[in-house]
Amino acid sequence: MTSLLRVALVVALTIAGFGIASAQTPSPKGAKVYIINLKDGDTGTSPILVQFGLSGMGVAPAGVQKPDTGHHHLLIDTKLTAEQMKAPMPSDAQHKHFGGGQTEAMVTLPKGKHTLQLVLGDWSHVPHSPPVMSQTITVTVQ
Repeated sequence: MTSLLRVALVVALTIAGFGIASAQTPSPKGAKVYIINLKDGDTGTSPILVQFGLSGMGVAPAGVQKPDTGHHHLLIDTKLTAEQMKAPMPSDAQHKHFGGGQTEAMVTLPKGKHTLQLVLGDWSHVPHSPPVMSQTITVTVQ
């Protein structure tokens, strides 16, 4: 095999790999994610326990590509834009990743009102299609 042919093959495989990684993973019909222990309007103290519920799918750590699975992301005081719904979710103070397959977390929040929403991400942190998202709730930290 000539070196030019090898280079062309590597480039083609690399491009194909990027196409696969950026595609959204399908979610099964009826899949739901929800916050188990908190309801809209609840009041509490920080740190606050947030328990993650999921039905119709399974939990798998980030990096594990298995059908009908994902891992949790907690959005705090933010929403995902249409563009962000098709890309790996950011990881910062407003976008908490639980790529180890965690199903609950102690979250430190400053005093005041905060919105919380769960979004299930696939093996590469991209929301599924259609997205598996909880309702947004508001909690007050005293």
